[in-house]
Amino acid sequence: MGRKSQIRLALPVRVGPSRMVSVNDSFADVASRMWQTICADNDSADLQAAQLTTSGPRAVLRAAFDVTGLATGAVAVATVAAAQFLAARSQSKQPVVTVDSRESRAAFASERLFTPIGWTRPPMWDPIAGNYRAADAWIRLHTNYASHRAAVERVLGAHDQEAVQAAVAGLRAEELETAIVEAGGCAAVMHNRGQWLASAPGMATADAAPLTVVERYSYGAGTPDSVGQLPFDGVRVLDLTRVIAGPVCTKFLAGYGADVLRIDPPGFDEVPSLLPETTLGKRTAALDLTASSDRATFEELLAGADVLVSGLRADALKRLGYDDEALTPMNPGLIIASLDAYGWDGPWRHRRGFDSLVQMSCGIADDGATATGQAEPAPLPVQALDHATGWLLAAAVARALTRRLTHSMAARIQGSLIGTANLLYSLPLPDDHLAVPTPEDFALVATTTDWGPAQRVPLPGRIDGVPAHWSQQAGPLGRHPATWATR
Repeated sequence: MGRKSQIRLALPVRVGPSRMVSVNDSFADVASRMWQTICADNDSADLQAAQLTTSGPRAVLRAAFDVTGLATGAVAVATVAAAQFLAARSQSKQPVVTVDSRESRAAFASERLFTPIGWTRPPMWDPIAGNYRAADAWIRLHTNYASHRAAVERVLGAHDQEAVQAAVAGLRAEELETAIVEAGGCAAVMHNRGQWLASAPGMATADAAPLTVVERYSYGAGTPDSVGQLPFDGVRVLDLTRVIAGPVCTKFLAGYGADVLRIDPPGFDEVPSLLPETTLGKRTAALDLTASSDRATFEELLAGADVLVSGLRADALKRLGYDDEALTPMNPGLIIASLDAYGWDGPWRHRRGFDSLVQMSCGIADDGATATGQAEPAPLPVQALDHATGWLLAAAVARALTRRLTHSMAARIQGSLIGTANLLYSLPLPDDHLAVPTPEDFALVATTTDWGPAQRVPLPGRIDGVPAHWSQQAGPLGRHPATWATR
């Protein structure tokens, strides 16, 4: 049976230097942990008590980890943060937020549950992407981008799944991983948790949190004065994200009113099966940031932005000349939110990575195999690291917008998939986590896209009296001018 309760969470209430008090509820503890994550070190003391209603079973997915808690908590903190920002802008009482665990779980599978009507999406995975048994261990190859597939083909001299398996079988997994990464590709050996924590990248990120938030004085810059029905009406978000995690963040912001402008290089070939989900609510433009004219346009956009969200590798913006030291003088009030795969410290901080690879590296796929008695990698049933990181990043952006409005503080936010994996490892398991059914009968809603009609998962979480709405239908990249909408 589902469980429904109403809780008042001081998220978090501090008792002494490190303890928190939270009301006893099936999702209260995880929500409190996540709320503490999205706040700057000196931010917790001014939190307002939040009315949060949770419903649904404590375990919805059959998983070796608390994926249901991760999903429900992440949706809860993002939705509460948006409601708090709306209350701060309108100088009114914060509306009640409701979150259902089944809807949150569906959102974490949104790219899989998206259903075209009368047209067909390309396959989600490249034919040679997947797990392979090497001479001494399992390894996952990620080949959804053409350049990443080409790197694997160069290293292995193989071009189809059968030939790849034959080539991989005779090689040592670690050596193959290194060769593919050095060739510009993406791969990950399956480690158990102990092996990962004993490795150099594991030791460097063992204590990594899902997010770190550092505030800076913004010299009086604030949020647009006009207040609409939706929390982020008039807020401008420059989106430099790819695949799932970053687009989940910016899709949430767009659903509650933000003007989200996604920028990609001309001709960039994103994973096409994801675009009908990840471009919803956003305008998309193309700029070549190595060309002087496009750089000038990009810098005009930066000067007018409230938020920059980047999913590029840690060194990418710096190589383009847009590190923090360059961005802050252009726009002192700019909130900069960035995410990567393997964290911001250690030898893998610049490594290409994806959710499925991080699960292999850090022990999740191995622990899943052990828990379920499988002889091969058993990853999470959804891309939970991606989705949770996206929702948490959105929560931190909303919280930073509130702090900028109320305290004239801008923020630098950094998130990582490996930090979210650490959070998942820290969550205790519900009793029935390996016994729950996995039905696919979720309530989808009608949507339109540039490719045709479809059904999609609705945005989970509700702000009382504030329905989410996307002003742009999903469509191809680079289809709009690189300009902000009129406020």
